[in-house]
Amino acid sequence: MDFSDLGKMKEMMGQARQMQEQMERKLAETTVEATSGGGVVTVKMNGKKEVLRLKIDPTAMGSSASDLELLEDLITAAFNEAGRRADDAMKASVAGMMGGLNLPGMS
Repeated sequence: MDFSDLGKMKEMMGQARQMQEQMERKLAETTVEATSGGGVVTVKMNGKKEVLRLKIDPTAMGSSASDLELLEDLITAAFNEAGRRADDAMKASVAGMMGGLNLPGMS
């Protein structure tokens, strides 16, 4: 390996670091929203899967234990769907950045 190969490798590592930083910024700026129970529970999350907002419709507040269990289930469903949407947004973003490089494991 000569010095020109080392220079190329260093340049590639720098580009990879820039791409990672760009991806981090993009994930922080990406927001997804998911609802459950016909809009009774809404979760807003960024691409890093940080919850930005949880909204619960006042009609969800019942007085029985079964109402509370249903609300817990709706919250769980909304969080899970928001997480899936954040994953999808990240995959789409990565695919766009890679621009058809066809790297293994990046489909």
